[in-house]
Formats: sequence, C-alpha cells, structure tokens
Amino acid sequence: MTISAPHEALAGPLTGIRVVDLTQFVLGPFCTQTLGDLGADVIKVEDAGGDRQRRGTGKTAPAPDLSGPFVQLNRNKRSVVLDLNEPEAKEALKALIATADVFIHNMRPDSIAKHGFGYEAVAAIRPDIVYVVAMGFGSDGPYAGRLAFDDLIQGASGTCDLLPLYDGDPALRPLPSLIADKTCGLYAAIATLAALTHRARTGEGQYVEVPMLETFTGFMLAEHLHGQSFVPARGRFGHPTTITPHRRPYKTKDGYIVIMPASQEASNRFLELGGVKDPYNSPRFLEAKDGKARVDAYYELMAETALTRTTEDWMAICAEARIPAMRANRLTEIFDDPHFKATGYFEERHLPGEAGGYRSMKPGLKFAKTPASVRRDPPSLGQHTDEVLKELGLSS
Repeated sequence: MTISAPHEALAGPLTGIRVVDLTQFVLGPFCTQTLGDLGADVIKVEDAGGDRQRRGTGKTAPAPDLSGPFVQLNRNKRSVVLDLNEPEAKEALKALIATADVFIHNMRPDSIAKHGFGYEAVAAIRPDIVYVVAMGFGSDGPYAGRLAFDDLIQGASGTCDLLPLYDGDPALRPLPSLIADKTCGLYAAIATLAALTHRARTGEGQYVEVPMLETFTGFMLAEHLHGQSFVPARGRFGHPTTITPHRRPYKTKDGYIVIMPASQEASNRFLELGGVKDPYNSPRFLEAKDGKARVDAYYELMAETALTRTTEDWMAICAEARIPAMRANRLTEIFDDPHFKATGYFEERHLPGEAGGYRSMKPGLKFAKTPASVRRDPPSLGQHTDEVLKELGLSS
C-alpha cells in the first residue's frame, strides 16, 4: 500500500523556517532534506535542466527527472524552476529571498555573484538571512575555488589510504559510499541550525562557509590520527580496532552476525555458550607463539563459535547474556529486518505524476513535541513553480 501524508501533518521543530535552496548533486540536497524533515519549508530552485542528480542511471528511473538518488535526497521540498539568466526570474528569486530565513547554494562564489546573489546582495534584500555556502575547500587556502566532488575530497583527506591499512593492498581506494558528500551535508545542516540559533538570540544573520575538505578531514581523522595526534608522534596513523582485518561479521549456520564483546569476560561467555570451555586457558590460546598468534587464535575461536548456531539463535542468546550482538544483513535482506519492519522505517509512497511508487526512509530523529516527518514526496521538476509564485503575488 502506498500513502502520502497531508502537507500540514506533523509540524516539526523548524516549522515556520523557509529555506531557499540552490544546491544540487548530494551534499546540499542531503542538508536541505534534513532541514525539511525537521519541518522547514524548503524551496528548491532549479533551472530548466534541473538538478543534475535527477538524471537516472540506466533503466532504474521511472521518469526522466526522478532518479533513485534524487528521490532519496529531495523529499520535503517544493521545486521551482527559475532561469537566473532572465530578469523576471531574478526578480522572482529576490521576492522569494525576502520571505526566507536561509539561503543555501553550492555554486562557486564568482558564479553566484555573476547572477547577482552573492552574500552582500542577498543580505541587502534580507539583512538577517543565514547565507550558507557549501564549497570544496576553505576560502583562505590555495585550493579555494577549485571544483570538488566526493572522490576528490576522500583523496585529499587521506581517506583513500584507510582500506590499505585494513586489507594490506597498497592501492589507494575511496570508501564505497559518497560519504564525504553526506557527512558534509550533515555539517551544513548543523551550521545552518547554529546560525539560526544565533539569529534567534541576536537578530543577526551571517555568512556561513562549509568547506568539504576541512570538515570531512576532521570527521575521518578523529580516530585515525591515533599516534600522530601527539607532538612528537607516539605511533602510526590508523585506529587499531577499526583497521584490523578481523573486524568483520561472523558466519552463522544460516547467515551472519556481528559480535562485539565489551570485555574479556563477555568474550568468554560467548565462546563458552558455543561450547568452548575456558577458552583463555585452552591449548590453542596458550600455545600460541606470540601476541599476534594469540589474537589470531581468539578470532578463529570466535568464528568457529558463531558457526554453531543460527543468526536468530545468537540474537536471542546474546540478548539474554548481555553480549553486544546484531545480525549482519545483506542488502537484499534489509527490507525484511524485523526492527525496520516493526518501526515502518521503509514506507511506500507516491511519486508525482505517473512515476509510480517509491520507498521512503523515515527520519531517524524523534522529537516528543515536534516530530520530524515526511510531508512532501520528491518533486518533479518545477512541480511547485506556480504555487510558490502565487504565494509571492507573482505570475509564472
């Protein structure tokens, strides 16, 4: 069954905040979707070609302007088409800015200024505007103004050197996720909320910069500077417990499970539940020739123990024994996970027009008084142009 909630349902904590969103791709849309989930009125301003993330990959898109990634990054928004090369469109955007609390873009400064919407120009229209710029590199460094994409930031931040620490293959590789884009999108949301808080206290708007390289490097290296955190250095890069090749799910009789004993006592309980008596005094452990061999022996015992029961058995046993454990889902199993099913996390909803249905993932944040919600489905290109312009007293 597919459902669509009424627009006025479930007012979130940002109800009454209007965001004018000129972002595209991943970082900016992930930020503004988060703000929209929290109740903000997000107006996505696009040119006639639309956000380039709209374009489908292969045959997966049910409509030319509704790719899978676009659908998952653009709920709770209204789409307005404005060609900023046209004077009428610029006037419409100015009228929209006059009603806005936040103006956010990921264009290069010279490009947005060419259109007449740099910070000073926007602040002249709305002095208390929170003006957020998502950029690749901080404006005070030699990389300022360069184009940036997720892979470039993973490369410059050292992230591409983490998998070699994990598996011993020296080839630099990005992590298989647009993790820099999405992480920096969350930083942009945090920065926006902080600036809105400052405005609520003082009445002042401000210019806010969210540079990908700096924010993502701090995110990734929080644990991985490790011994290099100190001067002089007291060790290598890489947090030992996160880069060990032993860090992986264990195979069970019918699937996989992640076991994370918080202590030697918890490890001992798990191994004994699998039939290994007094594991730390077992011949295999005691006869290991050195510390590395004992670590290898420990993980071999863990793997062998996991194979003695089904995933569901271990879930129940570990819960009762208070051993941290969780099933490891293959992607094809995600929709059937009992927790996701019980919470209705994946919800089937309607796309606009004849595009059909889509899976929406519920916002994870919960507020007792002002719940986050999915109020609007991802819009088709320009779906709300007439509606928004009419609200401004303009004609399309």
